Amino acid sequence: VQLQASGGGLVQAGGSLKLSCAASGSTFNDVTLAWFRQAPGKEREFVAAMRWTGGSANYADSVKGRVTISRDRAKKTMDLQMNNVRPEDTAVYYCAASYRLIAGLVHREDRYNYWGRGTQVTVSS
Repeated sequence: VQLQASGGGLVQAGGSLKLSCAASGSTFNDVTLAWFRQAPGKEREFVAAMRWTGGSANYADSVKGRVTISRDRAKKTMDLQMNNVRPEDTAVYYCAASYRLIAGLVHREDRYNYWGRGTQVTVSS
């Protein structure tokens, strides 16, 4: 699986931003896609995840209610819609993929084998 994230930029607090991750590869039937982020001086942290085949999504508490993860199977993209952004959302955002990942481990970055290059999101106050 190859992943390419895009859509980052500068946004004011309270605004919205949509990140997109283009995926390519041979099969996605048992893939979990996720977004992680890394703020300056901090460790990378889980943001959201969902299975490529659909179903419920998982969100970090810090973004729940403000962020929506979705995927377009025809376009092979995974999006992260961010609303009411906050300065603490400033980070480099990465998309990641894992095969045959059980639901209880979707927040574990060490369970993801495929990573895209990050895209910078900066939220000004």
